[in-house]
Amino acid sequence: MIHLAVLGSGRGSNFEAIQKAIIAGELEAKVSVVISDKQDAPILEKAQSYGIPAIAVPRDNFDTRQAHEKEIVALLQNYTIDYIVLAGYMRILTSYFIRQFPNRILNIHPSLLPAFKGLHAQKQALEYGVKVSGATVHLVNEEVDGGRILGQKCVPVYDSDTEESLSQRILAVEHQLFPEVLQKISEGSLKIPMEVKA
Repeated sequence: MIHLAVLGSGRGSNFEAIQKAIIAGELEAKVSVVISDKQDAPILEKAQSYGIPAIAVPRDNFDTRQAHEKEIVALLQNYTIDYIVLAGYMRILTSYFIRQFPNRILNIHPSLLPAFKGLHAQKQALEYGVKVSGATVHLVNEEVDGGRILGQKCVPVYDSDTEESLSQRILAVEHQLFPEVLQKISEGSLKIPMEVKA
C-alpha cells in the first residue's frame, strides 16, 4: 500500500476518483491528507466527507511563494507519505518544493504530453487541429509539464468539439488514468527510482 498526500485548488474530482478507487478495492493506497491553497476549495469538504484530514493553507497569508510552500512541507512532515498527488493544484511548484520530494510528485495534465504543455491544453489542441488528445500522468520536475511520463490515455477530438466538451471527455479519462497509474506504482509494476537528496 502507498500513502498519498493530495494537493488541490478546486472541486477535487480527481481526488474523489482516487478515493473511490481505494474504497472499491481497485487501488491499494491511503490518502493521508488533503491540502488546498484555497480556503473555500470544494476538495476540502470532499476530503472531510471521507474522514480524511483536510487543511487549507491560503496563499494570501504568505509574502512569498517559498514561504507558502515551506508551510505545506512542514504540514506534510506530520503524515506518512510516499507520493504527493497534484489534483487540480493551480500553482506551479518551485524548485524548493520539488527538491524536498524528488521523484515523488505526480501530476495529471489534459493532453498527450509532450504536446500542449501549460494552461488551456484543450484549447491549444483544438486550435492546432489535432484529431487525438488525451490525458497524461507524469512526474513533476523543474520544467513545467516536463517530467517523466508514467501513463497516458487517448481521447478523440471531434470537429464539433468546443473547449468545454473536449475538457469534459478528457476529465472522464483522467478519472480512470490517475488511479490506474497509482495502482501500478503500488503493486510494483511501475518502478520509480528513489532519488537521495544531497
